[in-house]
Amino acid sequence: MRRIRKGDEVIVIAGKSKGQRGTVLRVLADDRVVVENVNIVKKHQKPNPQSGITGGIIEKEAPLHISNVMVFNPVTKKGDRVGYRRLEDGRKVRYFKSNDEVVDL
Repeated sequence: MRRIRKGDEVIVIAGKSKGQRGTVLRVLADDRVVVENVNIVKKHQKPNPQSGITGGIIEKEAPLHISNVMVFNPVTKKGDRVGYRRLEDGRKVRYFKSNDEVVDL
């Protein structure tokens, strides 16, 4: 079970995109995440008529290391640490360490 998952709203805490918020699009295997509209880079793309790709300069999201993002807590309006706990029915859930609220239900 990962602390940051696809669909989580996160805030960037380090790097050129510090302070920006977005939704996690993908979690990569090498401890990196791709966040929507964060860490935008320009890629020079060659045209490929066989697959219908037009050439030019495109903008896309580059991966960030998972240590540079925190899960956004809507109650405190800040990034927050996440821990694990078992509920009474035996489910393992994530919770915010600052106010003990459950992240996912």
